Amino acid sequence: MPTLNKIRTALLGDTRTVLPGERRPDRGGPALRRLRIALTLFFALDGFLFAGWVVRIPAIKEQTGASAGALGLALLGVSAGAVATMVLTGRLCRRFGSHLVTVVAGVLMSAGIALPPLTHSATALGLVLLVFGAAYGGINVAMNSAAVDLVAALRRPVMPSFHAAFSLGGMLGAGLGGLVAGHLSPTRHLLLLTVAGLAVTAAAGRMLLAHPAPRAERPAPAPAAADGGGPRRGSRTVALFGVIALCTAYGEGALADWGALHLQQDLGVHAGVAAAGYSVFALAMTLGRLSGTFLLERLGQTTALVAGGAAAAGGMLLGALAPTAWAALAGFAVTGLGLANIFPVAVGRAGELGGPGGVAAASTFGYGGMLLGPPVIGLLADASSLPVALTTVAGLAAVAAAIAYATRRTVSGPR
Repeated sequence: MPTLNKIRTALLGDTRTVLPGERRPDRGGPALRRLRIALTLFFALDGFLFAGWVVRIPAIKEQTGASAGALGLALLGVSAGAVATMVLTGRLCRRFGSHLVTVVAGVLMSAGIALPPLTHSATALGLVLLVFGAAYGGINVAMNSAAVDLVAALRRPVMPSFHAAFSLGGMLGAGLGGLVAGHLSPTRHLLLLTVAGLAVTAAAGRMLLAHPAPRAERPAPAPAAADGGGPRRGSRTVALFGVIALCTAYGEGALADWGALHLQQDLGVHAGVAAAGYSVFALAMTLGRLSGTFLLERLGQTTALVAGGAAAAGGMLLGALAPTAWAALAGFAVTGLGLANIFPVAVGRAGELGGPGGVAAASTFGYGGMLLGPPVIGLLADASSLPVALTTVAGLAAVAAAIAYATRRTVSGPR
């Protein structure tokens, strides 16, 4: 129970009973707390649905009879749909509001996940994945935009808690998917996810639409952006936070696709231990995000970004170059802790500076980094070796830390 209470507090804030004579820190009132609960549910739903789809990819491949190459091209539909939709979603949020767009995207994603099992060719699969990817990209921009507004209203750096909910939802979706994969066909499994997704969207969406987006004062423009740079300088700063997001997502994508192979191929471990590589990384990232608000309140955003980038760089050097599997796993864990809060802070800060358009830009950069990581690692591994290729994750983590330090005047401290 203590562990569950800590997780609940990290995700939803302090919900304990206030003792007589004790003052509870202001959390913005019941309306903002309900908004936080609703957004937390949407982040968790996003991770849950996406992970549920991913674990059924092998079965979908068999069903469609696609070759590995044809499947790879079909899977690009998710990426293409997401990237194409992200910038458009920023405009939709400005016009219709991020709350409404979040709910609509949640409905589309829940419905779209039922489509892949209905296909019987790689071409048809790619087309329906365009729809699923568009909904995935849309909900990510919309709910992050809504979260940026809520963070500003709460005056607390709670953005990592939303991304922790996404990670927990992903772990739950993957775990349940693995359990039912041998008992349910992909059609039944993903249809059940549709039903669950629509139910959560209905409950959380009703809560979200019942309250308008909070209005909070935006941080004052940074001195560098207020002199002669104006909006153009602000756009460049948003782009820099997008690059920080890219550096983080590059590492996440690289470890997802290449971490287990590195452990098995280069360090000679059993397949079961190798498979634990990404699990260790993902669990460490989740724990890091659960503690993210605590760290940001005490360290400030700049220190948290720089320290996180430095820790990820050191951890990945250990993970890539260590001579033993256990040392490599320790390096993966440190990397996960280091990268955990960089993406949420980068997207949140881009949103503070540029509104929904800033969130869209940073999210597009970040998603591009996740797509870029695996193929770049593969090309570098062919040219040199996989351990050397994986050190690029450390290099980009260091770049993220350097950019965070260089933009320190635009990053607000603890709130």
